[in-house]
Amino acid sequence: MADPRFFKSAGSFSLTELADVSGCEVRGDDLETAKFNDVGPLTSAGPEAVSFIDNRRYVGEFERSGAGAIVLAPDLVGRAPAGAALLISEAPYRAFALIAQAFYPPEHGSPEISKHAHIDPTAKLGAGVRIHPGAVVGPGAEIGDGTLVGANTVIAPGVVVGKNCVVGSNVTLAYCLIGEAVRIHPGVRVGQDGFGFAPGAGGHEKVPQLGRVLIGDDVEIGANTAIDRGAGPDTVIGAGTKIDNLVHIAHNVQIGGHCLIAGQVGTSGSVRLEDFVMIGGQAGISGHLHIGPGARIAAQSGVTKDVPAGQTVVGFPAEESKSFWRKLARLNRLLKGDEGH
Repeated sequence: MADPRFFKSAGSFSLTELADVSGCEVRGDDLETAKFNDVGPLTSAGPEAVSFIDNRRYVGEFERSGAGAIVLAPDLVGRAPAGAALLISEAPYRAFALIAQAFYPPEHGSPEISKHAHIDPTAKLGAGVRIHPGAVVGPGAEIGDGTLVGANTVIAPGVVVGKNCVVGSNVTLAYCLIGEAVRIHPGVRVGQDGFGFAPGAGGHEKVPQLGRVLIGDDVEIGANTAIDRGAGPDTVIGAGTKIDNLVHIAHNVQIGGHCLIAGQVGTSGSVRLEDFVMIGGQAGISGHLHIGPGARIAAQSGVTKDVPAGQTVVGFPAEESKSFWRKLARLNRLLKGDEGH
């Protein structure tokens, strides 16, 4: 269960309330009288907690679970432990996420601007803004209603941060315009120079980086990620995109809406990702490539050419997944044949 020193539960909830939150179908007794006050894993959740199963690898734990209510797919109903109330969903992980959000909604605290923050007189702060000690808000910057700015964060001149954002500690925001409900984790750097140099025998001339970073609504950016500003065109992160820790987004990159980018991914300059692209950890994408909508790039892949819409690519250089696995199977058969001689 969540440690109460760090997380405060908003429960309890009845089964009917949980079904309303998550869109689940309910099977169980005492829809209104049974109450649940927490969420937890299958192995440790008790009779007053809600758990879930989404991965068939954990069916054994599911069958033995003591959770009072379990979110599950329809095909697992017949294997549910006796006595557990069932919250049935075609997308159990998403349904559980909505339930967990109900138990643990974001807590930003009461509006307060620390006397130890440094705020330029020309900056504009919306209603209910909270700014922690050591933060710096530069001239002409704007911070929307209900936004939190963490300790020692720097918001450079002219930056705009929308409503209801969470900007973690030790973040630097420069040359950027940020939408609403954006969550930026500690250590993120947004808007620094892109890596632009004109090479030559006498040295490399720096190319001024004159663009911005534009971040849409409901974007999440993981800890210590760096997003360079554009060289002339802007760097763009589309609404609903989620970026993991330690990701590098180079100058002029255009990322569509609702993309998922895992940790340690690197994108070279002027890459364009369409909506709903998924990129696994430590993958790299060469410059000026186009990744079509719904494409998926496997972890540690090296992408050197455009990826069509909906295609999954694997390996280095990355290729269509079925082709990659077919070649690997042939190679393994050849190696086994050599061992037989």
